[in-house]
Amino acid sequence: MRRFPLAIGLGLAAVAWIVRDIPAALGGKARGDRAARVQGSPQFRDGAFHNRAHTSQIVPEAGRGMVRELLFGDQRRTPAGPVPLVSPPEPTDDGLYLTWYGHGTTLVEIDGARVLFDPVWSERVSPSRLVGPRRLHPMPQPLSEVPDVDAIVISHDHYDHLDMATVQTLVATRTAPFVVPLGVGAHLERWNVPAERIIELDWEESTEIAGIRLTATAAQHFSGRAFVRDDTLWASWVVAGPSRRVFYTGDSGYFDGYAEIGAAHGPFDASLVQVGAYAPGWPDIHMTPEEGVAAHVDLDGGLLIPVHWATFKLALHSWSEPAERVWAESKARDVALAIPRPGERVDVDNPPPVDPWWQTLA
Repeated sequence: MRRFPLAIGLGLAAVAWIVRDIPAALGGKARGDRAARVQGSPQFRDGAFHNRAHTSQIVPEAGRGMVRELLFGDQRRTPAGPVPLVSPPEPTDDGLYLTWYGHGTTLVEIDGARVLFDPVWSERVSPSRLVGPRRLHPMPQPLSEVPDVDAIVISHDHYDHLDMATVQTLVATRTAPFVVPLGVGAHLERWNVPAERIIELDWEESTEIAGIRLTATAAQHFSGRAFVRDDTLWASWVVAGPSRRVFYTGDSGYFDGYAEIGAAHGPFDASLVQVGAYAPGWPDIHMTPEEGVAAHVDLDGGLLIPVHWATFKLALHSWSEPAERVWAESKARDVALAIPRPGERVDVDNPPPVDPWWQTLA
């Protein structure tokens, strides 16, 4: 008789452990001055942020086709073996270097400053430790070994770009400010990021840190960590130093804003462009590889480095398809391209020739 209450107690304790971090991981809601800034944004109306043009996040007809592909498709959605990793070398104070750690997480070394984009070191991109998309490869370097940075920049608040555990580690071990789109500061505030380390920007607003200018620019996407969508802004980013410039798309569908960003802020020495997690069911919010190359051309982007592929299974296309398609399209359009292994540091002034390392894992 005593075993039954004990089993119930142990079960409840296990459930409590599983869900203990979920409420905090969902983030916070903008209040006070932060809410006033959100509501005053030209992108905010009728209680939500909006893209410049009307877009559909999900196409119902395509969604039915996706269910068939999920059940009966023959795509290999995971690598056939271990993804090759590279241990990044020590940073230098000159030149322009880009180190892609996987998915959107990238370190930009520019004009003596270092900017870390969308850092995610957790095993899953989810509010839960036990469910949700899991890594397809380890991070190539522990977070503790990543060089000190001058700024931590977030593109939007989806779990694969804004990770509570990584943020909390960065708060405890680093002093760099977090530069984020409007409203995202509410999540950081809930995770005990000091107010003086939070810089929130609307599109076309800038901040200067360590001699470089970070500018939030338009993107075509959406936001949300729970049941409410679009209460925080999403953005692409311009990193401009005294002599060099880099662009990061964040997550975005293809739109005419890239040509405008290129005209206003370019040309760029390099662009980090989202090319993975596309599907017919959401054509407006993620670019295909061909659209990613088109965005790079619109931007006058210099060296193209594709990101947002290889690390998490977030769509139905095969694991290697984004790299294969972006390589083919870049050759067709005579675009300079580098496809690094996770952790490989690319010298933008002397990029390596494309080595199709992903093909052995297709």
